[in-house]
Amino acid sequence: MKIICVGLNYHDHIEELGFSAPDEPIFFMKPETALLVRNRPFFLPDFSQEIHYEVELLVRINKLGKHIQPKFAHTYYDEIGLGVDFTARDIQERLRKEGLPWELAKSFDSSAAVSPFIPKDQFPDLSEICFSLQKNGETVQIGNSNNMIFNIDQLISYISRYITLKIGDIIFTGTPVGVGPVSINDRLTGYIEDQKMFDFKIK
Repeated sequence: MKIICVGLNYHDHIEELGFSAPDEPIFFMKPETALLVRNRPFFLPDFSQEIHYEVELLVRINKLGKHIQPKFAHTYYDEIGLGVDFTARDIQERLRKEGLPWELAKSFDSSAAVSPFIPKDQFPDLSEICFSLQKNGETVQIGNSNNMIFNIDQLISYISRYITLKIGDIIFTGTPVGVGPVSINDRLTGYIEDQKMFDFKIK
């Protein structure tokens, strides 16, 4: 099982970071050991002083695929979830300045919080999915799939040009504006529309 994460896929988040919009999707990988499920707490690692949350819509691949055409991409997933891509921002900034890969900042244990998945046919329009994140009861991120630079089908098609997708692979589709730090005793609660998807503490 692979965790494939898309970066810089919302214009407002790109502006937040001071970057330019990419011409093609940007993605990186997290190992299976990054999974954090069933509302288990997230323990702050000792190697970073600035862990940030990034809430994202997820899709789970349901069949083997390689070189998937965009018009067929919708047949390769039938569930939508919500997740948090935890990022060691201080380490990421250092690695960027040194021109090095991001794995240390993105791929550490428990850095991919994943909710249960719900059937995509519950949504009348996959290009209009609203999602949000609360920290300690205050909404800190609000996103909508209509603001993606590259939509879900485009992402699946693009990724499959380079990496064979297998059953159970999870794609994080990018985060909207509002990323920020977490501290011990914070509580993160995520929603798709009005449905609570996860609720866990930072320790």
